[in-house]
Formats: sequence, C-alpha cells, structure tokens
Amino acid sequence: MTGASTVRRWSDMLALAVVLGLLAFAIFGPIANLFLWAFAEKWYFPNKFPQELGLSFWARVFSPRGGALASLGTSVWIAVLTVVLSLLVAIPAGYALARLKLRWRGLILLAFLLPQAVPNLPVYVNIARVFYEIGLNGTVLGVVLVHASHGLVLAVWIASAAFAAVDASLEEAARNMGASPWTCFRTVTLPLAAPGLIASAIFVFLESVDEFTGTYFVGVPDVTTLPLLMFNASMGGNYQIASITALLLLVPSIAFMLVVERFLKANVLAGVGR
Repeated sequence: MTGASTVRRWSDMLALAVVLGLLAFAIFGPIANLFLWAFAEKWYFPNKFPQELGLSFWARVFSPRGGALASLGTSVWIAVLTVVLSLLVAIPAGYALARLKLRWRGLILLAFLLPQAVPNLPVYVNIARVFYEIGLNGTVLGVVLVHASHGLVLAVWIASAAFAAVDASLEEAARNMGASPWTCFRTVTLPLAAPGLIASAIFVFLESVDEFTGTYFVGVPDVTTLPLLMFNASMGGNYQIASITALLLLVPSIAFMLVVERFLKANVLAGVGR
C-alpha cells in the first residue's frame, strides 16, 4: 500500500511538473525567441539558432534615423496625456458611483464597457472619418481621445472600487469635526483611495503604450508610436528591429506591473462593480 501511494505521489508530481513546464514554455518561449531575434545578425532556415550574434541592429534602432527613441517619447507622452484625461473623468465619476445613490448605477458602469464590447476595427474606421472632418486626424490630441475611450473603462471601474473601499465612517468623523465636503474629500477620501487610483493610472498607461489599432487609423502618418514602428518593421520582414522594439515595449509594462502589484490591494479588487 505504501509503495502504491509513493508511485501515485510521484506520478502526480510528474504530471504537475509537465503542466508547469508547458505553461512556462508558453509564457517564456516567445520572450526567449524575441531575445534571440534581437541579437541575431544572421538566422536562416532551417537552423534552430542564429548563425551570428551581434548588436548592429540595436545601433540602427537607436540611431536618429531609426526613430525608436522619438517613437518611444511619443508613446510615453500620449500615454501620460491619456492618463491625465482619464483620471479627470474617472475621479469624479468613480466617487459619484461609489458614494451617491444613483438610480441607474449599474447601467452607467455597463456603459463604460461598451468600447470593449464593440469590435474595434469598424469603430476606429468611423472615428478616423469623423476626426478627419474636424481636423483631429493625424494629431496627438486625436490619438489621446481614442486611447482614452478605452482607458476610461479601466479608470472608472477601478476608481469606483477604490472609493467604495474607503470607510465612510472616516469621512463622517472628519465632517463632524467641522471639515467642509471639499476638505474631507481632499484630506481623507482621496489619500485613502490613492493606491487604487494609482493602479488605474498605471493600467491606463499600459493600455495606451501598447495600443496599435486606434493609433494606426487616427494617427498615421503624422503620429508614430513604438507599436507602429514595430508593425512597420514586421511587415518589412525585419524581425530583428521588430524584436528590439517589442523588448523596448516590455520595459515599461514589466516596471509598471510591479508597481500595480504593490498598490492594487485585495480590498480594492473586491469592490469592483459593487
């Protein structure tokens, strides 16, 4: 009986190891392939690994003609503006949804999900046509507005949960001590909800940095972001430059996700949609 239990235990451990190995391969395999292409000088089929490694393509990407740094700066600038615009809407909207007894609260929250429910491509095509008529096509402002239409989904829902997680008795105590509604909001509610708001800002930032389709239809040819640069390199068959650009996009994503893990607590997540 003991021998059978040992065999069963080892078989379970082996099955778990196989599953974890396949999961690790699915996650880290594409990233490892990116690293290989990023440093490959020559890599021809049917070779499993590059025939020659080097940094010449890195020099091309970071040269003034490569445009990577300029595109990265444009991507970050657009993402920052998108975060500011989204928070300007999400903070009052999230507070109202969390604190006020709105009759159609559920429908309002669902309304912010509509941009995610509708296929992006036809929406962006029609937005591009409208923006062209009013002079926003090919402008940073037009791209920011498109990015914010998706960023508001994350910003409003997380902001609403963050404000809902704040103990209302603390606000009542501040009001009883003579604080005005604005002072109570500024000194009590907003600081307590700040971790959730920071997390929502980070998610909006990442959404904007990685956004391609909306930028392509609204920003091209005057606004070039890093995802557009990666797309152009991929379509041109230059996988080295495309891989280097993809690795550059990974840097802010990984850094900000570490920050999200610190600020986005379980009590905030529990309040989403509440």
